[in-house]
Amino acid sequence: METPGLRLLLLGSLAVLSVALEQPGDEDQFHFKTWILQHEKQYSLQEYLQRLPVFAANRKRVEQHNAEKHSFRLGLNQFSDLTFEEFKKVHLWSEPQNCSATRELSLHKGGSYPDSIDWRKKGNYVTPVKNQGPCGSCWTFSTTGCLESAVAIATGKLMSLSEQQLVDCAQAFNNHGCSGGLPSQAFEYIRYNRGIMPEEEYPYKAENGTCHFQPEKAAVLVKDVVNITMNDELGIVQAVGNVNPVSIAFQVTSDFMLYKDGVYKSATCDKTPDKVNHAVLVVGYAQEGGLPYWIVKNSWGPHWGMDGYFNIERGSNMCGLATCASYPIPQV
Repeated sequence: METPGLRLLLLGSLAVLSVALEQPGDEDQFHFKTWILQHEKQYSLQEYLQRLPVFAANRKRVEQHNAEKHSFRLGLNQFSDLTFEEFKKVHLWSEPQNCSATRELSLHKGGSYPDSIDWRKKGNYVTPVKNQGPCGSCWTFSTTGCLESAVAIATGKLMSLSEQQLVDCAQAFNNHGCSGGLPSQAFEYIRYNRGIMPEEEYPYKAENGTCHFQPEKAAVLVKDVVNITMNDELGIVQAVGNVNPVSIAFQVTSDFMLYKDGVYKSATCDKTPDKVNHAVLVVGYAQEGGLPYWIVKNSWGPHWGMDGYFNIERGSNMCGLATCASYPIPQV
């Protein structure tokens, strides 16, 4: 027997189908429907009508930016139906983090370093790009990515480590699960916790959970943590060039959500340690057309940016990226 609720649901589905099948009334609607198919999105009719103007505004911003002279381009991606305020609530950390509170242990002693480096090209040292999903857990992916690479460079064995363990278990070290944290504090947790489990033993769920760390299944131990001196971007160059990839954090502002390629730079972001809201992994650095840049691994999946990576200006502490750089010394 058909209930009123079921009837409304069927009518709503038919309405959405009719909207999707009709000839586009304008260019924005055509592009939105194409984008919906490309990203396999599903909306009710109400959601469609709500998301369309948001998508149109983002599309307009992309076109205006790309028509101007910039060192990077924007593009439509999986986040193009969101306002930046909506995006921030889900994909960036909400708990304030102050990088200046971290313990400092800098191994920056000067010396030479290569003109450019990309750890992805030096060997099997960087795991594939992962996707944090609807959880502000970027700090866990920066942490595992850095530790995965450090272990691989030291031992020749590349393994995937558990972000979910950090989400569930690292609160005592001033981390907040899906609401944010810092890689330096996560490395300290792993150090004092006596290890982190492999991804396959403690899989990612993109939500806060109860800690169920099993010490006997720990795959990697941390001997110490290096916190590079605040704002010492040359120290990051020397660490990445001579040691291994480095975890950094910076402030994401609205245009970065739609980044496509090129060397990112912003005139609106802050450079202070209390404003960072996203942690990532520097895997190398280079220079293009006289503009030095960092090569950075993100955690928004391989379809964002340049196969999940982005380049960002090097040498100007862009968006505070040099305020809390760190990496672990694994126990091998």
